[in-house]
Amino acid sequence: MSNYQMEMQKLVTQFVDQLGDLYKSAVTDALGGGNGRFSNGHSKGAKRPPQELEALADKFVSFVKSHEGLRIEQIHKELGTTTKDLALPIRKLIAEKRVKTKGQKRSTTYYAGKE
Repeated sequence: MSNYQMEMQKLVTQFVDQLGDLYKSAVTDALGGGNGRFSNGHSKGAKRPPQELEALADKFVSFVKSHEGLRIEQIHKELGTTTKDLALPIRKLIAEKRVKTKGQKRSTTYYAGKE
């Protein structure tokens, strides 16, 4: 084998090894092993602890009391969360009448309800 052929074989072997490692990492993450976390710190499909949901709900209610009439995009930016993170706590707060809404879809604005 010439030096060029040996060098090419070496590079191909390294590349294949790297692809294998990347594939293993992707499969491990997909199956819930390894890090497997998203940017919000939660694993895909994992339920958030009730204490975390309650803390987020309380934070949301406190913010809405002092900043009534804002839309979810404005609120989540101020709270440092995402709309998706707030969806479940907001639904519960509305059901409990701790938060009231006006409008529909993206134009929904939030107001304090009864405590």
